[in-house]
Amino acid sequence: MTGASIETVLELWASSLREAKARIRPLFTQERVAASAGLFLDGLLGAERRKTGWMRAEAAGDPGPWRQQAILGRGRWDADALRDIVRDYVVEHFAAADAVLVIDETGFLKQGKSSCGVGRQYTGSAGKITNCQIGVFATLVSRHGHAFIDRALYLPKRWTDDAARMAAAHVLPGTGFATKPALAIGMIGRAITAGVPFGWIAADSVYGVGDIEMALRRAGKGYVLGVNATHHFGSWIGKPEVSGTAEDIARDLDPAAWQRLSAGLGTKGERLHDWAYLELADLEADEFSPQASGLWTRGLMIRRHIADGELAYFTTWCPAGTPIGTLVAVEGHRWAIEDSFETAKNELGLTHNETRSWHGWHRHVSLVMLAFAMMAVIRHHANLADEQTSTRMSRSEHRSSAGLSRRSAA
Repeated sequence: MTGASIETVLELWASSLREAKARIRPLFTQERVAASAGLFLDGLLGAERRKTGWMRAEAAGDPGPWRQQAILGRGRWDADALRDIVRDYVVEHFAAADAVLVIDETGFLKQGKSSCGVGRQYTGSAGKITNCQIGVFATLVSRHGHAFIDRALYLPKRWTDDAARMAAAHVLPGTGFATKPALAIGMIGRAITAGVPFGWIAADSVYGVGDIEMALRRAGKGYVLGVNATHHFGSWIGKPEVSGTAEDIARDLDPAAWQRLSAGLGTKGERLHDWAYLELADLEADEFSPQASGLWTRGLMIRRHIADGELAYFTTWCPAGTPIGTLVAVEGHRWAIEDSFETAKNELGLTHNETRSWHGWHRHVSLVMLAFAMMAVIRHHANLADEQTSTRMSRSEHRSSAGLSRRSAA
């Protein structure tokens, strides 16, 4: 947003905030509760580094955090309805047929044993096993921008096997154990049912398993999913013979199979790696989805880090003839959800939830998703305004230059 004028950005902030509050107003039966929710949103977007109840209350001018806490706890409103509002808002602004739905998880470090879903488990956020909650998220990424559209709290089996613990945290009745890939499949299904336009799914090796692959093939969606080095691949008739683990296949590749490509622009410039892509089988899409047609290709893509040679592996599914550059670009879209987590945690208080209940977690996270989506939309419109201003200035300068040339000739 650096190119847009301060006046433009302030106008976008004011109009976007009014629109966001208007969208969520029907969720609340009482005006005072809706007003508190609006103040909660103000607090998330405020300058305070900690978005705790007391901090939000101070920013809102409340004598204490009770109203802020009531929004997450005692109030009666549907967090999933807010999730759907956020999703529709994001789709309105970022829709694109070639958009990528990125799935990933993040950790919420916690003390104690009462917060819903908490336990000692691995989180990439800390890079170790620690006491935390795990949330699985879906982010829609397109050339227009990116924002969260769904979320789910992961419950370990030691939680779902303990009925008293589930009841104490107010987990919805009937909620059973679901793996992280199963939660991802649920989010993908909701996106498809809601008509979210996207052509691809990207995710890391936690989600590169058979269930998700088959679900995406049936849905007619392409994918680039991370897999482990020990994942087995084999080619079919009509393709060069390949068989073995991803690690073994990579080790035996001809040096000419690698090519240096950019996975997109990062904070330090183009994100260049060496890539190799092997087509393993061509299959008729209608074998999996009656809505799809034509040949689709199952493949293995390998990424090699330029500096240290570290390898990463991906199982792919795409229309036959899709170039490696497209698959690399899809995989490169995964940086967007990492950027989203960093921004939501550092600026919007994603991990500052002080409630312990199931609905408290989902309400807090959904409000943060709304705040993030609002910021992303503002950035998008500010960039458009800057592009339009630059275009007008360029045309004006061109006309002025042409006029001077004609006068000089005269």
